Amino acid sequence: MQPTATPASPFPHMLAPLDLGHVVLKNRVLMGSMHVGLEHGIGPLSKMATYFARRAEGGVGLMVTGGVAPNSAGTTMPLGGKMTHRLEAWQHKVVTDAVHEAGGRIAMQILHTGRYAYHPFAVGPSNVKSPISMFKPRALSVRGIKKTIADFANCATLAQRAGYDGVEIMGSEGYLLNQFIATRTNKRTDAYGGDYANRSRLAVEVVRAVRQAVGPEFIIIFRLSMLDLVEGGSTWPEIVDLAKRIEGAGASILNTGIGWHEARVPTIATLVPRAAFTWVTRRLKGEVSIPLVTSNRINMPDVAERVLAGGDADMISMARPFLADPDWVLKAATDRADEINTCIACNQACLDHIFSRKRATCLVNPFACYETEWQVHPVKARRRIAVVGAGPAGLACATTAAGRGHDVTLYEAAETIGGQFNMARKIPGKQEFKETLRYFGRQIELTGVHLKCGTAVDAKALLAEGFDTVVLATGVQPRRLKLQGIEHSKVLSYVDVLAGGKQVGERVAIIGAGGIGFDMAEFLTDPHTGTLSEDPLDASLDPASAEAYFEEWGIEQDPSVRGGLKKPAPPTSPRTVHLCQRRTTRPGANLGRTTGWIHRATLKSRGVFLHSGCEYTKIDDVGLHLFEDGEAKVIEVDSVVICAGQVPRRDLLADLQAAGQDVVLIGGADVAGELDAKRAIRQGTEIAAAL
Repeated sequence: MQPTATPASPFPHMLAPLDLGHVVLKNRVLMGSMHVGLEHGIGPLSKMATYFARRAEGGVGLMVTGGVAPNSAGTTMPLGGKMTHRLEAWQHKVVTDAVHEAGGRIAMQILHTGRYAYHPFAVGPSNVKSPISMFKPRALSVRGIKKTIADFANCATLAQRAGYDGVEIMGSEGYLLNQFIATRTNKRTDAYGGDYANRSRLAVEVVRAVRQAVGPEFIIIFRLSMLDLVEGGSTWPEIVDLAKRIEGAGASILNTGIGWHEARVPTIATLVPRAAFTWVTRRLKGEVSIPLVTSNRINMPDVAERVLAGGDADMISMARPFLADPDWVLKAATDRADEINTCIACNQACLDHIFSRKRATCLVNPFACYETEWQVHPVKARRRIAVVGAGPAGLACATTAAGRGHDVTLYEAAETIGGQFNMARKIPGKQEFKETLRYFGRQIELTGVHLKCGTAVDAKALLAEGFDTVVLATGVQPRRLKLQGIEHSKVLSYVDVLAGGKQVGERVAIIGAGGIGFDMAEFLTDPHTGTLSEDPLDASLDPASAEAYFEEWGIEQDPSVRGGLKKPAPPTSPRTVHLCQRRTTRPGANLGRTTGWIHRATLKSRGVFLHSGCEYTKIDDVGLHLFEDGEAKVIEVDSVVICAGQVPRRDLLADLQAAGQDVVLIGGADVAGELDAKRAIRQGTEIAAAL
């Protein structure tokens, strides 16, 4: 079902309508399901309504909500979102009304968590405990299975009553229906266990029951796990067989699911090449006649168009990119793709928040999910504002203030904008940071910020200009250690390496095992550093980049291999690296909740030595001398890279304050943390919104 190209469109395949028979979607873009923390509460879900309406205004063809359980056992946690009776359907009516008034369409995802439920009433096909929940599930009886099928149908009926245009039945990512399908979690010997036909019976019966309940003119999406990435997953012939039976049971669309939540393969993090899994969906083309949706790490229109034009799928699914920019489709359709605020797949403000039971938002767009509480209004009185420092905090502040109507001058000592982001994007897997700088560069042009790069402005010059407010976003500098031998020629800071291009030896000790230390270790142990394109699009679509990722993480493309797994073949590190920290806790303990395991696994696979409880004594020609857990040691190295924290740069503050200048500190100049871009961008935006 290849889309018909419209030559006048900048992205003709992506923007072509999709005819489902009973309804026509206006384009091939699906906003995929993602929990954001707005799905729960008492009374109408007004915040959720505003969140989705804003994205409907942005032109997306079809949206899918975060998962809503069909019964209490299926909820993510106690009092989690569910739809089991009319009152709960009534709560959602405000959501569907708002979306339809904005010209959009929306489906509700029906999600039964099964053994992933974080509560003591969890159920599953068998009593096999999940590694990501402390609760062991109770095996469903046949009677319980029949009741669950009826609950799915009831939930879909209530969703229809609430005004949804359809439902998505979650059959992937290791949730209940997927648990029944896989031998690793289904140990049954009855009609719902044993051979594949039996193990997949529940998924087919759920779809059939839902179709019978909602009638022929209601969208039913089934999210099919096409690559489990776990032992005991499905084979490709089994996936094809199930896809055909799901179509026969009444599904309108098949969406692609990649990987279980317990899989030890990263599938949505920044290091994953763009569109890395569209080949999975392409293999199903021709096997079924209903539209196929592909997903995972598609975040820009160029990539979406290339995927669709190449025939990999009929539709593309994105979730987090609509947190980053609700006008993603509108900007693409009006030939303004360069204005898109690109999702960089960092997970820091979305998934990390959700798994910490906080409301999701977005590192590059702090307005996401806070549309009802936080708004930026045009100014009533225009002021002259100076922002010093064009790192993430300064860029956010300058463009937001200028967008409101203030007269803003942005000073940057370097020749280009970006600050610490210019170093971060050199880390393997963080090339996407370049997109954020592209976005802010375009916003500087659109909002009329007066940009002065290569200008190390001083307090005297700022005072002479007579600015109403000076915002200091001057960032941080590496903290200097008091350590014998710190002046040795083999000692470098992370700035020397990433910004200064200083050469590092083959044997390296890194002092500091926070986020910067881990980044440095990955940079120094990656044999591809400097050999692949730094452009995110080019690198992500480069076959060498994708193949390197598949090999390192053990992803098998041979359809005969069950679960899509093979033995990982991590690259051989060009260096021997020791990562050291003073703390006695596990190195990397404070890394992101959903990505920290990836960084720890990467360093382990590359043979990085981790040292905790270190007391450094000196650096000399031999190397780094220290006590580790009270034992004296010498790590013989050629280079010592210091990643032991930062201090704020506030050189201008005292003179400005002494002159009575209204001055504000933001970002690293305010609090020197672990290069916290999430806090920096949010703080810069908040300050600008209040000026």
